[in-house]
Amino acid sequence: MRRLVIACLFALAACAGPAPAADKELTVWIMGDSSARFQRLVEPFTDRTGIRVDTVAIPWDSVDQKFTTAVASGNGPDILQIGLSKLRTFTDSGALLELDDQTLKDHPGLASAGFVDGIAEHSTPASGAPVSVPWVSDTRVLFYRSDILAAQGITKPPVTWDELRAYAKILAARGEGQYGFHLPQWDNALPVIMTWTQGGTIVDDSGQVDFDTPAFHQVVDIYTGLYADKSVPPNADFDQVQGFVSGATPMLVSGPYLAGALTSAAPQLNGKWSIAPIPGDATHTSLLAGSNLGVWGSSDNPDGALRLLDYLSQPRTQLTWYQLDGQLPVTKAALSDPKLTSDPLVSTYAKQLSDARPLPPVPDWDGETGKALLDTLNSIVLTGANRETALQSLYAATKGTSVN
Repeated sequence: MRRLVIACLFALAACAGPAPAADKELTVWIMGDSSARFQRLVEPFTDRTGIRVDTVAIPWDSVDQKFTTAVASGNGPDILQIGLSKLRTFTDSGALLELDDQTLKDHPGLASAGFVDGIAEHSTPASGAPVSVPWVSDTRVLFYRSDILAAQGITKPPVTWDELRAYAKILAARGEGQYGFHLPQWDNALPVIMTWTQGGTIVDDSGQVDFDTPAFHQVVDIYTGLYADKSVPPNADFDQVQGFVSGATPMLVSGPYLAGALTSAAPQLNGKWSIAPIPGDATHTSLLAGSNLGVWGSSDNPDGALRLLDYLSQPRTQLTWYQLDGQLPVTKAALSDPKLTSDPLVSTYAKQLSDARPLPPVPDWDGETGKALLDTLNSIVLTGANRETALQSLYAATKGTSVN
């Protein structure tokens, strides 16, 4: 596999010519802990073009502050990674280069037709030209410890949320410190996913956020019920990877990156865990997530930045990134490549991607609407807040929030 990765990288590097002497450096902000692997990914690009790439790691919890400071000062990187939940905020800032047809005319690899259906569309603002291109895709699926479920007489993963709650209660009965499911107190996407799977939505026909629906009320029942059953850890700092590896929480909802973490951190569990589509009652709709890449509007090297984006969008580069970092490709050619589809996990990811949607594109989802959602649910299950009073506060806090 290592030879395959290296071969792919050098084959792609040959597609790009050397850069002019004045355009020899790019700064790229990569979010999270993938910067070292990203640096490896772009080495062949540097070898061929002469453009040195300086990869800077930005912790996810520092993204907003870092971006706000950069906008205020006018000093940003040449390229930056943008999580889809923050796409509207970054787009509305006016700090990014518009990627219209004229700008991309010499970079055919960035044509939207090459991206997986739905992904490019969600990267395009309601008006104006896009300011980013898809980089990696992501969706949420159910991870489960098949060995632990089987030991409790459970032979298949739960298909509905009622089944998941019933299984979780059985698994939590194994003893002290044992639970059935991990319900992260920081994950504002999961309650939205659960609402979709009840056949509902949190945005009404006029484009306004609305949590006061029968589907969301059912989600509150499930959410509070899991805590009432003592089937989920009550502590906010519970480590989901360690909990899954130890078996304390043998079911959880996460993305493909968890598979990579498990493979490297717990190879002894090979063959003892698997994944399945998200549970659901009316649908099995999950989250369409991932990241885009944008070019800073005042970059000193916009042509070099676009050349790097073109390189990163090539199917073989995308396949290499999946091997290096476990991030799903966004191009049709990469996602359908036999080297990828032969992996049984990928077939489940691809199936789930075909039934996935992004979080509502409201301003500052994480800091406002998503925060209000989690504050409400956590106040009910952790501090005993009155359910109806807490929900009324949620409705009031999100009233008038629009996707338009």
